[in-house]
Amino acid sequence: MIAANNVTYRVGKKALFEDVNIKFTEGNCYGLIGANGAGKSTFLKILSGQLDTTAGSISVTPGNRISFLEQDHFKYDAYEVLDTVIMGNKRLYEIMKEKDAIYAKEVFSDEDGIRASELEGEFAELNGWEAESDAESLLNGLGIGTELHNRVMGTLDGPVKVKVLLAQALFGSPDILLLDEPTNHLDLDAIEWLEEFLIGFPNTVIVVSHDRYFLNKVCTATADIDYGKIRLFAGNYDFWFESSQLLVKQMKEQNRKKEEKIKELKEFISRFSANASKSKQATSRKRALEKIEVDTMVPSSRKYPYIDFRPDREIGNDVLFVEHLSKTIDGEVIFKDLNFNINRTDKVAFVGGNERAKTTLFEILAGRMEPDEGYYKWGITTTQAYFPKDYTEEFDSDLTIADWLTQYSENKDVTYVRGFLGRMLFAGEDGIKRVRILSGGEKVRCLLSKLMISGANVLILDEPTDHLDMEAITALNNGLIKYPGVLFFSSRDHQIVETTANRIMEFLPDGTLIDKVGTYDEYLASDVMAKKRQIYVTTESQEEDD
Repeated sequence: MIAANNVTYRVGKKALFEDVNIKFTEGNCYGLIGANGAGKSTFLKILSGQLDTTAGSISVTPGNRISFLEQDHFKYDAYEVLDTVIMGNKRLYEIMKEKDAIYAKEVFSDEDGIRASELEGEFAELNGWEAESDAESLLNGLGIGTELHNRVMGTLDGPVKVKVLLAQALFGSPDILLLDEPTNHLDLDAIEWLEEFLIGFPNTVIVVSHDRYFLNKVCTATADIDYGKIRLFAGNYDFWFESSQLLVKQMKEQNRKKEEKIKELKEFISRFSANASKSKQATSRKRALEKIEVDTMVPSSRKYPYIDFRPDREIGNDVLFVEHLSKTIDGEVIFKDLNFNINRTDKVAFVGGNERAKTTLFEILAGRMEPDEGYYKWGITTTQAYFPKDYTEEFDSDLTIADWLTQYSENKDVTYVRGFLGRMLFAGEDGIKRVRILSGGEKVRCLLSKLMISGANVLILDEPTDHLDMEAITALNNGLIKYPGVLFFSSRDHQIVETTANRIMEFLPDGTLIDKVGTYDEYLASDVMAKKRQIYVTTESQEEDD
């Protein structure tokens, strides 16, 4: 059990939250939600002891071990992957290293023997004999093959490091598990594995995530940071949303009735206060009026952008033809001999862990990269707009937000352009911000404004939900569902894929492209998945043999 007791945290004069009293108990998984900047990550750091409170305290059941997802991706660069995972249980790792040091001595004293015996006892109590196999199981579940288990962390790329650090947090069955955005950089297969792990996890979990499907799947309760408070709701994200909307509705209705009563009392007092025969009644109503208090409706920190992609031109029957398309980069075959056609009603989601193949195909289709062999042809009625995974160059500029967006608009009218920025929550003085200094979430919202203003009837989106908060992801989801054009996209958000796509494509490790008409959930339940799993098993076996 871990609890916050009258906790307040201030940044300067601003309080992120005040007088928070909340208890997290064993056997529950709590989703910690709130708008960007509400204090979710800060609260997790307070719970883990990384930050001190301004006031109040954190209490933990004596003997409970807290584990949290490390955010410093370079902290363990000098260590091997397996060691990094086992470091999730700090005491166990210390014992292992002390044991190794004792047994490595050329001269073994009586004191060494006694100490080694003590360490062996504690090692066994902490399930040390299963440590390496448990660590390997976690890594394999997250899609990190055995060929990487003894690699040095500094040699891995960013997404793989994130998975290793997640395995570290999960290692050793901690009593309290704190996870800040654990699904970031995970493909949908790894997210599904993590969901099942947390569903079966017997202890306390507190998780921050912008993935609604993930929160609905794993959470038994929801802690909402808003209005400077943290309120606990039973149930998952959808249950919280319905409950919170109902509470706001009830408060508004109560206030409406109170305001009607106030109006009625004021009218009576005004009408009869000078009437001697009614003076007592008027005085009584004055007292009643003084007792009525309208509840203050504190504005929520949540703000929903408005995302609406409207094509300037209706798309024709001929959309895209891809024949014998191949690409090799730095000696690695990314894909070979791709063949598919796209229809005017297609919304295609690219899923699976082969992100390089997805991004390379999108770069080719967007005209930013040339294929080695084969060709593709867009229909004459199509216009494409592209959201790249790496948009660094897009914002390497000293332009203001308004000027940056204007360069992509045929209509240069300031009011017209600012209307699109307003939909994405850039209001007033925000328009004169320099794009170079924008946060990740602000840059994504700028790119979505660019897509809206383009009027394109084909959208190519490579992980557009990265850096967005829950409200913006919900707005994007709704915008993609309504979009009447053709869509190519990759996303780690299960709900967006399931509610938007009507066709699923996946690059497998052997370069095969699976192409299946239907929803994502239908794809997961199909016989195609058996073929996919067999290819993965065959590929891993070959790698081990090599």
